[in-house]
Amino acid sequence: MLSELETRLLGVMMMVIMLGMGASLTFKDFRIAFKKPKGILIGMVCQYGIMPFLAYTLAVLLGLAPALAIGLILMGCMPGGTTSNIFSYFSKGTLALSIMMTICSTLVAVAVVPLLLQFYSGLKDLPAEFTVPAGNVAQVLVVLVVPTLIGIGLRKWSPNAGATIELIGGLLGIFVILFLIFTWVPRNHLLLATTPWDVYFAAIGLGLAGMALGFGLARLFKQDPVRSRTIALETGIQNGPLAVLIVLLTFESELQQQVLLIPVLYSLFIVLTSSAVTLWFRRISTREELARDQAKVVAGPARAAA
Repeated sequence: MLSELETRLLGVMMMVIMLGMGASLTFKDFRIAFKKPKGILIGMVCQYGIMPFLAYTLAVLLGLAPALAIGLILMGCMPGGTTSNIFSYFSKGTLALSIMMTICSTLVAVAVVPLLLQFYSGLKDLPAEFTVPAGNVAQVLVVLVVPTLIGIGLRKWSPNAGATIELIGGLLGIFVILFLIFTWVPRNHLLLATTPWDVYFAAIGLGLAGMALGFGLARLFKQDPVRSRTIALETGIQNGPLAVLIVLLTFESELQQQVLLIPVLYSLFIVLTSSAVTLWFRRISTREELARDQAKVVAGPARAAA
């Protein structure tokens, strides 16, 4: 499904992306964030509470075969993707919150993701050959956490260099998914044409339902609309390329192709659905800004008359 060259390029690009994500922050940002951690904590609940359970529920309700089920559950257990930061920016969301959620979910993933995979795989009673070893997951995550920490160090050593790497990493996050689209789709058009509707529903529904539930939980815990929309995007946009790397490391031959289907489809469609949601969120944010400006204009003369 993916060539050897594509697999190697994907690994290198993921390391550059994580380096760029780390370069977007300093240790001071962590101290500031943890003084008011409510938004990040809500994001963690969404990321590792809602998304894995949602993936498991979809797998059960749709009656997916074991290979498809483990691919979907793996996708649901992934940390946030760096592309969520780009979409948060264009949606006029709270960019700092989005970046902190991505960083924190990635760092926590080393310990949490293997446990979640083991739990939901057991709950679904998947055969042994569909098990994703905890060591494989931890190996990939540790390799990616290292460049993240190096990026944080680079930002502290040279803010200009850190800002440049941050920009490159963010743009590369979009490029990775576009790379998958333009290299994978032409070779697998027959597979796409014969893929059942329920597989498409699972791959697309995971992201959209995650955004809706993330927004709802954020509002329930009294986050303002802008932060709630940011949490929604961060919840629904999972790290698809990371899931692909884990599948490539874990499975072989025909089984690999079967497990890989949903992570690849998710990565393809999340760009389209996130773009549509981002445009919608941006319009809402623009209307809110205009309403606030209008309120200030009206309030000005009223205060002067008083």
